[in-house]
Amino acid sequence: MTSTGSLSRAQGTALSIGAVLGTGVISMPALAADVAGPASLVAWLALILLSAPLAWTFAAMGARFPGAGGVSTYVRSAFGPRAAAAVGWSFFFAVPLGAPAAAAFAGGYVADVLGGGRVTGLATFLFCLAVVVVMNWFGLRVSGRAGLALTAVLATLLVVTVIAALPHAKLANLAPFAPHGPAGIGAAAAVLVWGFAGWEAVSSLSGEYRDPQRDVPRATITAVLVVGVLYFAIAATSVLVLGSAAGDSDAPLADLLAAGVGGPVRIVTAIVAVLLTLGAMNAYVAGASRLGEALAREGALPLRPFGSTRKSLVFVTLASLASVALPLTLHTSMLLVTGCFTLVYIMGTAAALRLLPRGWSRRGAGFSLAAVLALLVLNGLPALWSLVLAAGAVLYTRRRKTDSPSSIDAGSIAPNPNTNPVDSLT
Repeated sequence: MTSTGSLSRAQGTALSIGAVLGTGVISMPALAADVAGPASLVAWLALILLSAPLAWTFAAMGARFPGAGGVSTYVRSAFGPRAAAAVGWSFFFAVPLGAPAAAAFAGGYVADVLGGGRVTGLATFLFCLAVVVVMNWFGLRVSGRAGLALTAVLATLLVVTVIAALPHAKLANLAPFAPHGPAGIGAAAAVLVWGFAGWEAVSSLSGEYRDPQRDVPRATITAVLVVGVLYFAIAATSVLVLGSAAGDSDAPLADLLAAGVGGPVRIVTAIVAVLLTLGAMNAYVAGASRLGEALAREGALPLRPFGSTRKSLVFVTLASLASVALPLTLHTSMLLVTGCFTLVYIMGTAAALRLLPRGWSRRGAGFSLAAVLALLVLNGLPALWSLVLAAGAVLYTRRRKTDSPSSIDAGSIAPNPNTNPVDSLT
């Protein structure tokens, strides 16, 4: 089956890698090592292995229903508009919590160069938020080529970092291997969901391929391999080179490069970290603004405060600023956000299990569903936030339906199947 798209397999592979390989890699190894020690490598392997059937599930959906609009459309087809609204709420209300957490990663690198600790981190967040809000208020867009170039720069930086730092690796740094026991591995896996969010974008890109049935699966397999190798290489190098200090580092890539080559590498990694954060925050804020408007237009959010892109942008901005003042650690904030990502994966794989025909793809969807359900449990109490959002979406749309029976129909949430605002977030 061919399509009218112009995306080659190589381009699709690059876009899929870029959708997953983002800001998480600049700090995820340190966060995982902090809660699990060297055993965090087990959590990395588990998430990488989970990525294969999960990505394949969304690739199978994309190949079978090219251009169908992604997760919310599949969920709506399988379970109805209220379930699709729950997907939308899970993404929309996660963004204000995710923006400060993403900026905190870059803040660690900036503080590593300039000093200032938390004050510098807060200033980095305010700077990044101001830039992306101004860009979105005036409709400025970062080109797809710029995004791919930034992904290429990150991948190159990761490869150089591993090659330069590995000669300083020490096997003794693997002991004690699991200082926090199995619970630490589970906690690390829950945090690492942040770094693997984005595989659902595979299905959204499917309609752009020249030959979706042939190219989507092959591009997905390549992307899974590249992302898995890069992630595990940098995580293993961090543990082997930095040892117990890996969990305490706010700028692990800078520490690894400094150990390997020395010189002004910390300035370089700080600049890359800020650029990555700006790109990620711009994508999330832009996507959330359009998503809020779409949800309001379809009756899944109140029209007055969310009925335009700028109104939704104002909400996301104010909510992001408010979330900074919440008495939450970075670890807790990330769990709240990854819980929302995990719930979207649960609903997406459940929809795939219902829509895909019998065969290996459907078995993969069943395995993925069981795995992401386990991840939601590992998320702990913060997972309740995602369930509250889903319940809120269902209750609100049910009440709206009661008040105005025509306000929500089977085509809600994503009226244009080729431009689903939910999937623009990742």
